[in-house]
Amino acid sequence: MIKNIALFLLGTLILSCKDAPQKTKENNVAAENSAVEEIKDHGFPESFTKILDAHGTLAKWKTKQTLSYEMPKPDGKEIHTIDLKSRRDRIDMGTISMGFDGSKIWLKDDNAAYKGNAAVYHNLMFYFYAMPFVFADPGINYGETEPLEYEGKSYPGIHISFNDGVGASSNDDYFLHYDPETYQMTWLGYTFTYGSDEKSDNVKWIRYKDWQNIDGVLLPKSITWHNYEGRSIKEGKDPVQFENVTLETQQKPDVFYQKPESAKVVLNP
Repeated sequence: MIKNIALFLLGTLILSCKDAPQKTKENNVAAENSAVEEIKDHGFPESFTKILDAHGTLAKWKTKQTLSYEMPKPDGKEIHTIDLKSRRDRIDMGTISMGFDGSKIWLKDDNAAYKGNAAVYHNLMFYFYAMPFVFADPGINYGETEPLEYEGKSYPGIHISFNDGVGASSNDDYFLHYDPETYQMTWLGYTFTYGSDEKSDNVKWIRYKDWQNIDGVLLPKSITWHNYEGRSIKEGKDPVQFENVTLETQQKPDVFYQKPESAKVVLNP
């Protein structure tokens, strides 16, 4: 009798294990179909929709819950983790950590070694990295801009602006330029007005040309800031590399993003 029960439980366990991948696949398909319905009424320009499609589709992106990547630095590496739905985030770099727990930005730096601005940096690289998908966020306006010329090739573009109060710096302007043949994003121009109520005409430029496929989504393997004079693009600087990139359909536990006891609050947005 005991032997029969054991065999029954073993058979049930095996069947459950076989069913798990299928259920996961079905859940992913359902999430993607739900995302397709959600984005139908966004009213994106046709060119922006084609850009999103060239990078794996917005529907595919919206099935993801957690993004993580590493940035190698001379003195170690930074591990960035972002909850794509709530936009909570965390960066770990040796003994230093910082993040956003959904209500406040925090910094854990027991040795007072960090010299940057955690209120700015905690999610800065995420927005540069998660292009072009972050331009599908609510509160964004899409307009026209002249093509960008570089090395004899013309790159059409879209002007991105924000409604008042959207994000930490709603006066910023972005200029997304793409390859007219592949519709892959190629250049990003942006202004930085954090802490200012005034617009800026100083447009910085980043080149996107090194992509990697992460679970069906095209994300940067590296990005390169370039020197510039207005819209005249000059030589590139050292590329910023991204390694060990993961996109997961599961969220991290809430405690992962919570402020550690020894951390200090940097800003309550």
